[in-house]
Amino acid sequence: MKIIICGAGQVGWQIARQLSGEANEVSIVDNNPVLVRRATDTLEVQGVIGFASHPEVLDEAGARDADMIIAATHSDEVNMVTCQVAHSVFNVTRKIARLRAQSYLDPRYTDLFRRDHLPIDVIINPENEVSQAALRRIAAPSTFDIQDFLDGRVRLAGIALEEDCPVLATPLRQLTELFSTLNAMVVGVRRGERLFAPEPNDQLFAGDNIYVLSERDDLARTLEIFGKPQTRQERVVLIGAGNVGLNVARALEGRRERVRVKVIERNRARAELAADALERTIVLNGDGLDGELLAEAGIDRADVVLAVTDDDKTNILACVRAKAMGCRLAIALINDPALVALMPQLGIDAHITPRATTVSSILRHVRHGRVRSIYSIGDAEAEVIEAQVLSTSALAGRSISGSDLPEGVIVGAIQKSDGRLIRPRGKTEMEAGDILVIFALKTDVPAIERLLQVSVEWF
Repeated sequence: MKIIICGAGQVGWQIARQLSGEANEVSIVDNNPVLVRRATDTLEVQGVIGFASHPEVLDEAGARDADMIIAATHSDEVNMVTCQVAHSVFNVTRKIARLRAQSYLDPRYTDLFRRDHLPIDVIINPENEVSQAALRRIAAPSTFDIQDFLDGRVRLAGIALEEDCPVLATPLRQLTELFSTLNAMVVGVRRGERLFAPEPNDQLFAGDNIYVLSERDDLARTLEIFGKPQTRQERVVLIGAGNVGLNVARALEGRRERVRVKVIERNRARAELAADALERTIVLNGDGLDGELLAEAGIDRADVVLAVTDDDKTNILACVRAKAMGCRLAIALINDPALVALMPQLGIDAHITPRATTVSSILRHVRHGRVRSIYSIGDAEAEVIEAQVLSTSALAGRSISGSDLPEGVIVGAIQKSDGRLIRPRGKTEMEAGDILVIFALKTDVPAIERLLQVSVEWF
């Protein structure tokens, strides 16, 4: 495919890195020559310096024969105009735009993005994606990573194994026999710096970080088996009442089970807006790093603190202070990927990276075949792909063991065409209409795409 990526920041660079490594022809556009030079020096991409919304810039980037344009600059308005120019002047088939402002997403204005108005095929909103990621983390606090698949029926859980894990040094094949009624499967293991897809005879050890695909109803039991019993989160302190904080607070208020939420916001006007928008949530105006204010928010009795301000260092320090004052779980929003490695050393239990959630959302619309969802793991080291098997796919009518799936690929869950969820085995046959959840190492993603490839009439 020929793809133009507008914006060479963290999101644009990451998407360019993945797509250029998969034999796509990628051009990257940005008005910052330093960012363009970084992309062309480190990636196999064409770099164009200029404003992405200018027709001559898109023309230089190859828009006349591009299959797709991804507008991910820092400006919503530039992204929208870029898609309009790509459609009106160059007739680009697929247009994806990252839009941050909630105003553009108001249901009252959905006609704005119709083909005869602003022709954007897919809108990605990072703040909504981050809000959902934060809610999943709060719901499963003993995991370091969590993601839903199959409309929430299956969850991918990242679990850090410790010395008290009761199933250490047990072959995975034996775990399957011991817990035969459990619909869960270990699909990935990170041991030191290495991430791999485990074999049935592999064992798990303390210090491993594992990725497990589990049916939602079996997740609590799965976590308990790996020494991570799930606890209910009844008291939540949010630091930051921006769009993410406000979205999370609203969602927690709407839950059936009662959750006590307190929000700390430094900006008085924003604090007042949050107080007006929320019903049962207590909003405190002040600095989230202030020990006295944290004490007033009851941080010592809180089950979780979620720091989601627009400043990484504030989020990190707020989490460190909250943990020191007795909070059980700390989750920080981190934009700079270079800071992620500091999290375990600082005692921060989990983090949310907007770049990762946004990249995963965009990749879902780039992959070939009937791909429904994608989640990128680590530093784009692997992907978990939810995809439907169609009649023209090379997987249709073949068993898992009898297919051409690479060794670094594991089918972790299957939803049959009649809606049944099954735990895959080697002899399980994949049929047209089945939806697979697949763990694939980065090097094996192109092979998965080929196996999922369908006839042109499906596009």
